[in-house]
Amino acid sequence: MRNFEADLSFLDGASVLITGGTGSFGKQLTKKFLDDVRLKRCIIFSRDELKQYEMDQMFRGHPNFGCLRFFIGDVRDQKRLTMALRGVDYVVHAAALKHVPIAEYNPFECIKTNVLGAENVAAASIASGVKKVVALSTDKAASPINLYGASKLASDKIFVAANNLAGAQDFGCSVVRYGNVLGSRGSVVPFFKNLLEQGTDHLPITDMRMTRFWITLEQGVNFVLSSLKMMQGGEIYIPKIPSMKITDMARNLAPDLPMKEVGIRPGEKLHEIMITKDDGRQTVELDDRYVIKPQFTYWNDKTYKAMGARLIEDEFEYTSDKNTEWLDDESFQDLLTKI
Repeated sequence: MRNFEADLSFLDGASVLITGGTGSFGKQLTKKFLDDVRLKRCIIFSRDELKQYEMDQMFRGHPNFGCLRFFIGDVRDQKRLTMALRGVDYVVHAAALKHVPIAEYNPFECIKTNVLGAENVAAASIASGVKKVVALSTDKAASPINLYGASKLASDKIFVAANNLAGAQDFGCSVVRYGNVLGSRGSVVPFFKNLLEQGTDHLPITDMRMTRFWITLEQGVNFVLSSLKMMQGGEIYIPKIPSMKITDMARNLAPDLPMKEVGIRPGEKLHEIMITKDDGRQTVELDDRYVIKPQFTYWNDKTYKAMGARLIEDEFEYTSDKNTEWLDDESFQDLLTKI
């Protein structure tokens, strides 16, 4: 599988802020920064003081711990964001309310964080002189059928459009969109493992036909950073990653245990989609990723042409059931050992 690694020397001496920095992605990204980059500052911006304390303890023994700064704050608060962003060069926006059923039941809270929070991050970044922002999205933003997906689609649109608001300022915003993160909090692997530890007599499957894209946390972090390096501003980056049937995943985790179909939850898709046919008309292909180009009149294709970008075929869509790459049993077991 691709690891999406890139030369990160462009970040040496820079100040970076991570919104939602105490989440699974934020902790993995912070570890990457401490291990491989000589940052001036790495600011962890989140609203949970306990998680910040635990993260502080986790990294306190690291030789580069001194660059870490912990800021209590919420992306709903633009003034606090603006204060935290003083002197920051790069922003990785990972803060979001992500649980589909909870978002359906608490729509106002989802909108405040995922949509208004995105607006605040973009506006505060422009006001503070940030150079680049890369925002994390989700496959659920492509042709959304639930509020979480719709809110992230709105967020994506905000960050793409923010490139038009900075004027002559040296500023760029781009978006990274990928599927399920193997082993992250809330994903199906820890859920299944917890059931197995409790002695379950079966594994619940929402639909036996269901497929999903899969990426590891390490791959996700590398993909975000490589996208941050190459971005001009306005692109949506989608990694080329494998699919797997949920039933095959369950069989690998518990080969002797029966499965029971329990039905798709409200707002859940049978298969994931990351590029719709309509977006496909604006998409080019690199060896390891797809790039949805912004529909800006001033957009310059030269950078991607120099990288060997290719147009994709007409009527192309990128979905987990029609993917050309699939995880086999051996590859899946190998990934499990890594997480």
